Amino acid sequence: MIDCLSPNFDERDRPISVIVLHYTGMESAEAAIERLCDPEARVSCHYLVDEDGRVLRMVPEDKCAWHAGKSYWRGVTALNGCSIGIEIVNPGHEFGYRPFPEAQIEALIPLVSDIKDRHGVTRGNIVGHSDIAPARKQDPGELFPWGRLARLRLALPRPTKNLMDPNWTDGGFLLALERFGYDVADPLAATVAFQRRFRPELIDGTIDGECRALLLALLLPQPRGED
Repeated sequence: MIDCLSPNFDERDRPISVIVLHYTGMESAEAAIERLCDPEARVSCHYLVDEDGRVLRMVPEDKCAWHAGKSYWRGVTALNGCSIGIEIVNPGHEFGYRPFPEAQIEALIPLVSDIKDRHGVTRGNIVGHSDIAPARKQDPGELFPWGRLARLRLALPRPTKNLMDPNWTDGGFLLALERFGYDVADPLAATVAFQRRFRPELIDGTIDGECRALLLALLLPQPRGED
């Protein structure tokens, strides 16, 4: 763990209950670190994980880093106040989105596991930036290995067993999606964010039988997937 402290933080107003994963979305790690430490940029994170596995601690966990922006998850707004933000170095969709290297994921997994255990974060509250801000964000994106985290109980799994299409109307799907946790004010953005997370091989914004079946399974007490 390398300390590289950012001046961009506030005092916390709530206990930690969410972990938010981001990609940096910049051309290099150095550019991202410089921005996260720039007082004028007014953005920061608690940890940054570089592609080589290096982990930087940028804001103490007992402080509120500025990473989530306008956000919503499971009835909670302004998630900066109750979350830990982890930036994962990747150029993102704007600068040449690419798979996350093995060394990076090997460093990320114990970091997430430690935070989850220390703060009692549920796996349903380990989310991507696109989950909590679907109209604005795409990160960490469809190449992020959520399934690998899910097998370690560090995220919800993609359901794979006993899937059944409930044949909801589109309005019914959106009500269910809101119940699951998403902000559905922008229905297309919310649907795309759900697909990016739970069906990354086809992100078309269309509410189809597979999306309905996946969401129904996720709403059950124990989603049944590869874990």
